[in-house]
Amino acid sequence: MEHIVIIGNGISGVTAARHIRKKSDKKITLVSAETKYFFSRTALMYIYMGHMKFEHTQPYENWFWDKNKIDLKEGFVNKINTDKKTLEFKDTSTLTYDKLIIATGSKPNKFGWPGQDLKGVMGMYHKQDLENLEKYAPNNKKCKRAVIVGGGLIGIELAEMLRSRNIPVTFLVREASFWNGVLPAQESEMINKHIKEHHIDLRLSTNLKEIKSDENGHVKSVILEETGEEILCNVVGLTAGVSPNIDFIKESKIDTKRGVLVNRFLETNMNDVYAIGDCAEQHEAIGQRRNIEAVWYTGRMMGETLAQTICGNKTEYKPGHWFNSAKFLDIEYQTYGWVFSERNKKDNEVYFQWQHPKDNKCITISYDTNSNLFLGINTFGIRMRHEIFDKWLTEKKSVEYVLEYLADANFDPEFYKLHEAEIVTKFNKEKGKNIQLKKKSWKRIFSKDV
Repeated sequence: MEHIVIIGNGISGVTAARHIRKKSDKKITLVSAETKYFFSRTALMYIYMGHMKFEHTQPYENWFWDKNKIDLKEGFVNKINTDKKTLEFKDTSTLTYDKLIIATGSKPNKFGWPGQDLKGVMGMYHKQDLENLEKYAPNNKKCKRAVIVGGGLIGIELAEMLRSRNIPVTFLVREASFWNGVLPAQESEMINKHIKEHHIDLRLSTNLKEIKSDENGHVKSVILEETGEEILCNVVGLTAGVSPNIDFIKESKIDTKRGVLVNRFLETNMNDVYAIGDCAEQHEAIGQRRNIEAVWYTGRMMGETLAQTICGNKTEYKPGHWFNSAKFLDIEYQTYGWVFSERNKKDNEVYFQWQHPKDNKCITISYDTNSNLFLGINTFGIRMRHEIFDKWLTEKKSVEYVLEYLADANFDPEFYKLHEAEIVTKFNKEKGKNIQLKKKSWKRIFSKDV
């Protein structure tokens, strides 16, 4: 019986295991050094905030794995011997494979800061990070202040977690405005304001120089690069991005750069060795996507795709149109297609923007200045339907069409105030158009042809 070994039991590895099992009776072993059972990594914050218990983050009961004949092995892989098709573990045990799937995910970036390995310094990616946060920041008596280094999605989640326990937070962001390498200025500035409204000490254009220790090897303070200011704190969260977790692979014959290099079929340079999820790096980027995508849904899609190949139906990885969603404290964010920050915007791209005068709601629509082709949309505080925008992007609709039928895309709960009419009115006024907003049609929304 062919033995499929998967290193990593995150969303990519587990999805691959489940779909291989659905399609075959191959022997499957899932290897993990983090936890025995799969859990939803994106839900870690809600455990600390008291909304969930850890067991609530596990989508499958513990008996699921035995019932589906998926073996679980706890252990840290030290080395991959591709000649002998063998894994060597930290405890000196070994495991042989017929096909190997590397799905080891990411690890928080560290940039050689003095003190970055002190007690009380952590990322917010692994279950062990959550345990450390509970240990060093259980309340605002033990943790008088936390400093977060790096402005991004993980950083703002960690800030929300700490504020839920009334722990003062200083947030160091290298950029001049929050996430302004990704978001247009209107949106970035709205998030700056919202962060400050939550009583978070946001320091823009600020870099970490050093983390200082007390006499017990615990965080005492941080020193800022620009001013030399010392900020007393008990916890430092390192959230300046993540990088592929592949250190143990670099001495093998498997080709790597930042991640494990793969082709469109998620194959490495070595026969019967594949890589999926955050640790996989495409030789050449797919469309405008990055070579490495540390995103939950792409990890799931890679797992599903590779399962087809493993089971005899060789399938190319095609992630489709870019989309993502997140939450900035109280503001929900969605993006469909491509909307870049101003500094990354191409010459042919033009933005239409609308912002509510009082509420934290805004949209940015990107379209081609020559053809009026709809390119993408960012929405903040207004929920939109993924399927609708995916369809419009596939069908290459114009910006006028998107605005005319914008009500169909709205997915806000009943009785929420609608803003499509205001949005269309502003576009008409700015662009000299006469677009008439169509009423929402459930027939159109659920039709595959219209």
